[in-house]
Amino acid sequence: MELTGAQILFESLKKEGVDAVFGFPGGAVIDIYDEMPRHPEIRHYLVRHEQGAIHAADGYARATGKVGVCLVTSGPGATNTVTGIANAYMDSIPVVIFTGQVPSPLIGNDAFQEVDIVGITRPCTKHNYLVKDVTRLAGVIKEAFYLARTGRPGPVLVDLPKDVIQARAEFKYPRQVRMRSYNPTLTPNAKQVARALEAICQADRPLFYVGGGVVSSDSHRELTWLAKKLNVPVTATLMGLGSFPGHEPLWLGMLGMHGTYAANRAVQECDLLIAVGARFDDRVTGKLATFAPNAKVIHIDVDPTSIRKNVRVDVPIVADCRETLVALKAQVEAASDPKGLCRARKDWTATLKTWKIDHPLTYNGGDSGEIKPQAVVETIYELTKGEAIISTEVGQNQMWAAQFYNYHKPRTLLTSGGLGTMGYGFPAAIGAQVAFPDKLVIDVAGDGSIQMCIQEMATAMCYDLPVKIVILNNGYLGMVRQWQELFYKKNYCATCMDWAPDFVKLAQAYGAEGYRVTDPAQVKPVLKQAFGNGKLTIVDVVVSQEENVYPMVPAGASLHEMLLV
Repeated sequence: MELTGAQILFESLKKEGVDAVFGFPGGAVIDIYDEMPRHPEIRHYLVRHEQGAIHAADGYARATGKVGVCLVTSGPGATNTVTGIANAYMDSIPVVIFTGQVPSPLIGNDAFQEVDIVGITRPCTKHNYLVKDVTRLAGVIKEAFYLARTGRPGPVLVDLPKDVIQARAEFKYPRQVRMRSYNPTLTPNAKQVARALEAICQADRPLFYVGGGVVSSDSHRELTWLAKKLNVPVTATLMGLGSFPGHEPLWLGMLGMHGTYAANRAVQECDLLIAVGARFDDRVTGKLATFAPNAKVIHIDVDPTSIRKNVRVDVPIVADCRETLVALKAQVEAASDPKGLCRARKDWTATLKTWKIDHPLTYNGGDSGEIKPQAVVETIYELTKGEAIISTEVGQNQMWAAQFYNYHKPRTLLTSGGLGTMGYGFPAAIGAQVAFPDKLVIDVAGDGSIQMCIQEMATAMCYDLPVKIVILNNGYLGMVRQWQELFYKKNYCATCMDWAPDFVKLAQAYGAEGYRVTDPAQVKPVLKQAFGNGKLTIVDVVVSQEENVYPMVPAGASLHEMLLV
């Protein structure tokens, strides 16, 4: 039976199990929207800006592990997604973006709302397509989802000329994908796994350093088993938070620029660093020449281009993280000398314990009557017991949410790690709330970043999504102000947000709930009320203005050269 391109698109999405699409219509995709009501099993969420659509699809993907889907029109509709596409690319998030395009005969003629979105997104997508023939459409969609979710996940864009969407073809969805040029290595080399285990057995001061690859490969159980069985402490990147339980004694906290004292010192003092699904980015390593100076390095990653990109590696393992950890676990279980593998390493664990006790995450509480932002995050954790999905904007609010909330499970923190995109958190929270309507979803925001996608309040209201936005309102672009204070002689240029909306009235204008908190004693009762009201809510917490994020490793410094409270 022949179907139109629009019909083929929906039938293909159903084959992929898609139940939610975040989008914004326009002339180039009007045929798709005309077809949409005939497919009620795929719910469409109309956002108020295309950047909101791609972030929501991203948040849906991070919270569920499924592929997020975004649909926008041509020209500005497509270009408005570029920041979100780059954001997903940097953090290896599986999303498929469908963009409208002018009719094929007009491509290259400067037609109305024409833009070369394939060319524009080539550097920030895992792959992209311009569909020229409707008979290829189903196959392209199959490939797009396959590419997005396999190997190192990432965004894939499919550009749809209007005439292709209107044309007709027989619908036949491929059962499988065959791509000669794309064959990610998933199974680890057994000899390399054995070398890794031997190195762990010989190490006196081993350390797991884990990243988002553990979350995306769903290997947190194997990681936890191995760390506890082998008595190896664990630190994580921002993207890896939640991949190891935050209450376990072996947990050291996040490492890097705003990492804990114990984690950063452990990296500098370890004799074996076991990197799993992490890419040694500059916010983690600090000064590369002095990073982990005494350590052998095992690097496990499905992306071969990540191996040895930034640091020397002694045991490279190119494979899926979960398959590698499963293989490692099997070799541990089969070992003839389990006591040798699982020895206590008492000096190492005692040293780490001392560092954790002597230099915990802390802040000056004071008696000033001001609300400390760290205390707000601690209260959110106290009230939710770690069971909420936390999204963040970017800046100080992001780092405090990473430091002072204890993550026990993967996919409970949604944050823009690689690109650092202000405005990400709220639409990402919308995507997570769509996926989990009964869960508590909280966006920890700053007063600057929340204004970048605040228009999505209308989206959340429209679909009755009770996201909670907790604004740590310090009247500044706080992280830049912190850098100006510490490294630019307090030249606070263009960071004071000396005019801002009344967030309570803004919430009410959208029909949502709004609360303002100025008294430390009111933080807990107001948050408790907000979390239980079942409605979209803004809690505007007026916090101390010049609070800084500590520890902090200055840019270009070594990890042990931390600034402390």
